[in-house]
Amino acid sequence: MRKAGENRKKRNVNKMGYLFVVPFAVTFLIFSVYPVFRTLFLSFTDFKGFGDPNFVGADNYTRVVGDKFFWRALGNTIRIWSVNIILQLGLAFLLTIVFSDMKYRLRGLGIYRAVYYLPNIIAATSVAFLFKTLLDWRYGSVNQILASVGINATDPVNWLGNSSVAPYVISVIGAWMWFGNSFILLMAGVQGIPSDYFEAAAIDGAGRWKVFRKITIPLLRPILLYVGITSLIGGLQMFDLPFLISGGTAGNPSGKLQTVIMYLYKFGFEIGTHQVGYAAAIAYTLFAIILIVSVVQYRLMREKED
Repeated sequence: MRKAGENRKKRNVNKMGYLFVVPFAVTFLIFSVYPVFRTLFLSFTDFKGFGDPNFVGADNYTRVVGDKFFWRALGNTIRIWSVNIILQLGLAFLLTIVFSDMKYRLRGLGIYRAVYYLPNIIAATSVAFLFKTLLDWRYGSVNQILASVGINATDPVNWLGNSSVAPYVISVIGAWMWFGNSFILLMAGVQGIPSDYFEAAAIDGAGRWKVFRKITIPLLRPILLYVGITSLIGGLQMFDLPFLISGGTAGNPSGKLQTVIMYLYKFGFEIGTHQVGYAAAIAYTLFAIILIVSVVQYRLMREKED
């Protein structure tokens, strides 16, 4: 009887744990799961944000496939993200090489990590305002500094108004914001590698580049896979920075800063262009593209690892 009572008490205690899970589960279902399925349903309707949605089948998806402006926005997004990830990972790798070098080990790694990660926690609104001020073609500090050293003194660069320059400016700003995150992840991966490998390579006389190429890179492949996929997901969903700097969903100059999410926002939320069903179809088309590219990226990384 005593043992049965103890078991019943344990079961009651275990059931109490579910009460602590319920608030999270309800919140997750309402604000995460429900919107996903609701958006999927709306993508097959002509819903305009009001009234009853009418089922239209795959018409919205057919429209997305034939929409040249959607593909132009996707091309803009990929162009900005590609330059961004090259700069971001390049700088993160460079810092990882410097801070992981056995011969020239630097002190104060924690301080450097905090400084490099700082741009990542600054609100995008503040970053956009900062760079719009710095890069203003008339009164911006960047052009004034260039003019003071005799560069483009009479013809200042319109950094954010030139369609050939503006996308790459966004890429550089994004790389500045996110390279600290990549650096921390790569550095954590390097610190997880047993030091015996590096010591043995140093004894054998291997140079820094050979150690990095033959030891560090292969053992960092899981971290690189994670950084690559998360960067891809975040890059293709780019919205806040180009939206704030360009001043609207048109993505001026000449639409070169219009990303896919800005194009989606235009149909889903702007007054006068309410086509929520079409915006939902754009969202799921982008999801499919991200999923396919992520799977391909994962397979390629796994093949190299094998």
